[in-house]
Amino acid sequence: MEAYSILKDLAIIVIFAKIFGIVARKLKAPQVVGEIIAGLIIGPCILGLVQQTEFITQMAEIGVILLMFSAGLGTDLKELLRTGPVAFLIALVGVFVPLLGGTLLYMGFYGVSPLGSEEFYKAVFIGVIMTATSVSITVQTLKELGKLKSKVGVTILSAAIIDDVIGIIVLTFVVGFKNPQNNPLSVIINTVLFFVFAILVGFVSYKVFKWVDQKYPHTRRIPIAGMAYCFALAYIAERYFGIADITGAYVAGIILCSINDSDYIAEKMDINSYMLFGPIFFASIGLKTDISQMSMSLLLFSIGFVIVALISKIIGCGLVAKVCRFSNSDSIKIGIGMMTRGEVALIVAQKGLAVGLLTDVYFTCVILLIIVSSIATPILLKLLYAKEDTGKATRDHEAFLYRNDREEG
Repeated sequence: MEAYSILKDLAIIVIFAKIFGIVARKLKAPQVVGEIIAGLIIGPCILGLVQQTEFITQMAEIGVILLMFSAGLGTDLKELLRTGPVAFLIALVGVFVPLLGGTLLYMGFYGVSPLGSEEFYKAVFIGVIMTATSVSITVQTLKELGKLKSKVGVTILSAAIIDDVIGIIVLTFVVGFKNPQNNPLSVIINTVLFFVFAILVGFVSYKVFKWVDQKYPHTRRIPIAGMAYCFALAYIAERYFGIADITGAYVAGIILCSINDSDYIAEKMDINSYMLFGPIFFASIGLKTDISQMSMSLLLFSIGFVIVALISKIIGCGLVAKVCRFSNSDSIKIGIGMMTRGEVALIVAQKGLAVGLLTDVYFTCVILLIIVSSIATPILLKLLYAKEDTGKATRDHEAFLYRNDREEG
């Protein structure tokens, strides 16, 4: 009977997630927003058609691992190295300011906790959620405006990639420190050992995959081996180093991102994510969100969470861009372009729930942040570029009139 119930749940999740995803896309919002709302509607909060089960939780975990693997595969290492210090500095401060802002926000609402206590790590984790950047909306907006390959566009894209890498490393440390069996030194040693292991094994793995890819190009065995490699590294990270499994999956993607068929692997992973695992993961966020416990205090915290998350990115990234000799206008654009949140914020929140650093009521804050940032970012960027284009047109017209006056004179 349980098996039949699982099939019913899967059918409802996939249908509702896709319908609401399409509606969200038609409204110029990210598809994931629609899928999350679908989870809210079919879950205990409203209709109660689907309950969160162990099976759905495990399927969602596979979904999040595949998403992080795809994110790693989409990393352009050459672009990352080319943009270099400026993008790295923007990303670094763009992680630190929201991390600090989120921690202080939680302590402002729930009190200052002793260093190393569980409440302290919960406060830090709120900041960790804020560190994530999702530039899919920003990229689409810049494409529409014809500014994606501009200096600002390339800087935003590169800084966002580095931002996610730093954010995952911070997540790894915070999750490690939270475990009472770990001490700070062991966490640092395990993290360093994992990345040393990843570099050594990754170099060998890359050579093997590159050889297989050249011998059997564009064959299905490549993405199959890639997926197995992703799962293996995710397991090794969690089981032997105490590192988040999503870190292992992300690193696996980065190791394979430079082989010729990396796009082919990503394409096959996207099919798995798009068809089944992605909708289950995003809908499961909605299923876990408990708005019945929403109080005035939590509502105020949610509003503060959104405001701090948005402003801290603008301040952190924008100020560094200004220091790096971008104009005032371009610095603001970079800050706004970096403030969107999406899949990575949800993934971080999911991991926090799994290890006890977050309760399900706080998913409301994360969902609200994703919706607000996804709507606000395109609008603000379009307004800034429209104002800039209008100003440029005015200056060109004045210069044209001035030249005419000189010629007539």
